[in-house]
Amino acid sequence: MQVGLLKRIFEDYKSGRLSLDDAIKELKTLPYRDLGFARVDNHRPLRKGYPEVIFGQGKTKEQLLRIIDELISKGSDAIVTRTDATVYRHIKRSYRDAVFNKEARMIVIRKDKSEIKKTGLILVVSAGTSDIPVAEEAAFTAEIFGNKVERLYDVGVAGIHRLFDRIDLLMSANVIIVVAGMEGALPSVVGGLVEGPVIAVPTSVGYGASFNGVTALLAMLNSCSSNVAVVNIDNGFGAGYLASIINRK
Repeated sequence: MQVGLLKRIFEDYKSGRLSLDDAIKELKTLPYRDLGFARVDNHRPLRKGYPEVIFGQGKTKEQLLRIIDELISKGSDAIVTRTDATVYRHIKRSYRDAVFNKEARMIVIRKDKSEIKKTGLILVVSAGTSDIPVAEEAAFTAEIFGNKVERLYDVGVAGIHRLFDRIDLLMSANVIIVVAGMEGALPSVVGGLVEGPVIAVPTSVGYGASFNGVTALLAMLNSCSSNVAVVNIDNGFGAGYLASIINRK
C-alpha cells in the first residue's frame, strides 16, 4: 500500500466521501493479503519505501498474475525478477504497459509515479560480457527505484587498461556495483581506486574450479579493499536494491 493511497482513504473518510465501514474494508488488506498460495505484503512500501518484489522463478503464470493484480490494486509498482518472455506475453495481455528487460530477465509495471530523490550516480561494472545478465538485473533494479545509472561492461582484469581508461567515471559514482565471475578479482581492484562503497556480485560464470561462483564469492569475501561488501552469487537484484538504499540517504 502506497502512502498516497493511505492518505486518499483517510481524506475520503474525513470528507464524508467514504463511510467508516468502507474505510475499514479498504484497510483490511493491511498489512498483507492472503491469496492462499501467497501472502502479499502490502505494508512493505510504508516500512521500507519500496514495494514487494516478486521472485518469478518457480511460480506459475497464473500465480504471478494474481500477485501482480494485488500489488497494482494497491497503487504499487509490480516488479518480477527471474522471468522470461513467455511469462511476459501472458502478463502483457492484462497489462499493456508492462515492460520486459530481456537481459535482466525482469518485468515491471509502473503505477507509483512518485520519484525517489536522485542523490548520486550508481555505476554498474561487469568484468566480462558473460556477466552482463546479472549486471543488467542490478542496473535495471536501480533504475526502477529512481536512480541515475550508468553501465561499464567488459572491463575485467584480463585487460585492466580498459578499466583505467574510465577512472573519471569510477570516481564520479556514489555507489559502484561490480559483477564478476571466474576468479572474482575485479571488485578488489575497483575498491582500491575509489572512496565510495563497492557492492560485489559474484556470478556463476567460469570453468570447473569456479564451482558455479563459489570461487568468486570467496575471493570477494576476502577482499583486502575495506570498502567492498558482497551479496550472494548471481544476486544482481539484491545489489541494485542495496545500492538504491545507499544512494537515497
